[in-house]
Amino acid sequence: MVEPDAATPEKTERPRLDAAEIRADLHEDERSSFERKKDYLEGFLAQKPVPLSGEEPGGALYEAVIDALKDIYDPEIPVNIYDLGLVYNVEISNAHAIVTMTLTTPNCPVAESMPGEIEMRVGAVPGVGSAEVNLVWEPAWDPQKMSDEAKLELGML
Repeated sequence: MVEPDAATPEKTERPRLDAAEIRADLHEDERSSFERKKDYLEGFLAQKPVPLSGEEPGGALYEAVIDALKDIYDPEIPVNIYDLGLVYNVEISNAHAIVTMTLTTPNCPVAESMPGEIEMRVGAVPGVGSAEVNLVWEPAWDPQKMSDEAKLELGML
């Protein structure tokens, strides 16, 4: 056994207070700060969800427009334009649908006819009064924009 030398101080036991003693020492206004505050989410969680108008993602009209886009196929690739990743955005407001999309290349042989076909098909969806196609080239399309189903169909998975 090693004997402690005289230079090493002895360790003393630290005094400990339990939670009840700490709380008893506090003044009334300090004790109230430890009480649980009213849950700030209570009002939010009590609200009922607002029903979808149909024009936003998840709404019936929006999904019908997406289904119409899934019926349009690229003539050179046996996959629909939505799963190919050619459609970047769909906005519907007051029965007017705006489809922002691109083509696989600017020299695509259907560059002139595809926007007209899309306007016709989307405009034929019940609830859509008119349709417009915005053809954009930025960002450029690449195969990474395709859905997994499209990649599987083309043997890329």
